[in-house]
Amino acid sequence: MSENTEWVSLRHAAELLGVHPATVRNWADKGDLPYRRTQGGHRRFDKAVLLQLAEQQGELQPVEVQVMIQNALGQTRMQIGGGNLAGVAWYNAMSDATRDELRQQGLEVLEALRAYLANGARDVDLSKAIAMGQHYAARLSTDGLTLPQAVRGFFYFSDFVINSVLVWSELKTPRNTSEWGGLLRQVNTFINTMLLSIIEYYEDD
Repeated sequence: MSENTEWVSLRHAAELLGVHPATVRNWADKGDLPYRRTQGGHRRFDKAVLLQLAEQQGELQPVEVQVMIQNALGQTRMQIGGGNLAGVAWYNAMSDATRDELRQQGLEVLEALRAYLANGARDVDLSKAIAMGQHYAARLSTDGLTLPQAVRGFFYFSDFVINSVLVWSELKTPRNTSEWGGLLRQVNTFINTMLLSIIEYYEDD
């Protein structure tokens, strides 16, 4: 590495890439993002590499998107951790293994949504939403959940994402209403693509 290399913290790296620090940590652990450690054991990232990666990914989404997605994730954790689903039929019908797997998939869905929005919400990038919908349906179908139960579960969690968009738009003065409307339509497109994929899986099963 050049002596002129500028090394930045994990949090700064996350800000440059427009993702959560946990996402940067995950990329580093998998070897997808090079880093070095300080004497104190903290990760440091090459700023030039980060900027190049950001450019390859296209214009990063505004910070609002990342905040909204993290808000949706927080709402989900609170609902599950608080035992609010204990008496819900579709949730009780799932095996513990399915719950654990879908909990992890929830993180992947939010990351896929973030990437979809960051890349300009192109139709060609919806293949990830289709695959995730199929995987969700396959797991619930294996546990014996009906299509209505699968859809109820999907709506329960997707509502957190929609609510986060609406709440954030109320708390923060919009740069302009068309941008917020466009963002909501893009989020709906991603969610509806997943939903149609779930329905189609059950119909073909």
